[in-house]
Amino acid sequence: METLKITRRAPGVAQLTMARPAVFNAFDEAMIGELDAAFAQLIADPDVRVIVLAGEGKHFSAGADLQWMQRASAATREWNLQDARRFAGMLARIDTSPKPVVARVQGAALGGGVGLACACDIAIAADVATFAVSEAKFGILPAVIGPYLINAVGKRQARRLALTTERLGAVEAAQMGMVHQVVAAVELDAAVDRAVANLLIGGPAAHGEIKQLFAQLAVGPVTPEAIELTAQTISRVRGTDEAREGFAAFLGKRPAHWTP
Repeated sequence: METLKITRRAPGVAQLTMARPAVFNAFDEAMIGELDAAFAQLIADPDVRVIVLAGEGKHFSAGADLQWMQRASAATREWNLQDARRFAGMLARIDTSPKPVVARVQGAALGGGVGLACACDIAIAADVATFAVSEAKFGILPAVIGPYLINAVGKRQARRLALTTERLGAVEAAQMGMVHQVVAAVELDAAVDRAVANLLIGGPAAHGEIKQLFAQLAVGPVTPEAIELTAQTISRVRGTDEAREGFAAFLGKRPAHWTP
């Protein structure tokens, strides 16, 4: 891959690093295609249980490459539609990955870079990281990243961020739910490793079930449909081999077989 690096951070843990530091890991058609392909590859790899998404150099991601956006502004609507669908598909693949995805955020996360962080299950930021939903500055809007931003911070905050393009510090981003944890820059990798270690304790199939179920549950009143869905899900999962192993390991006071 020309725009990415894939490394093994630890047994069972793959790190996918955006590697265009000269442009602050801004993404274009090529990187979007490679991100989508890389996530598909890692999701299919039985030896990978957790994926870490990182950026090389000073910054996580500056979002959309402006050269790419300039090309898009001169292209046909059909070209733009297909291009946007590829971007949307890549974010959806991250969001729906049955394997947990952890964002390691340093420096700036701008525009689509915010979308990448919000599509991950867990986002951990250095205290010097900054965030901005900056699309309106260029006469466009955060359309494709919108659902992930809204899921992370709520509709009203998302609308404010999109309208004002205000740049946030890491602490404020954490207060509104954009990231889950803020640590000193020198502690960033240690914090990511702690999160990964906690993830590796859980059953791999259970992680996939959690993501699939929670994607179907809306915030608000618990409907009869939600009650039935949750009952059906737990009744099915209780009878799986993974559940039997988990209960046996706990009662036997030993680690489950999936635990490193």
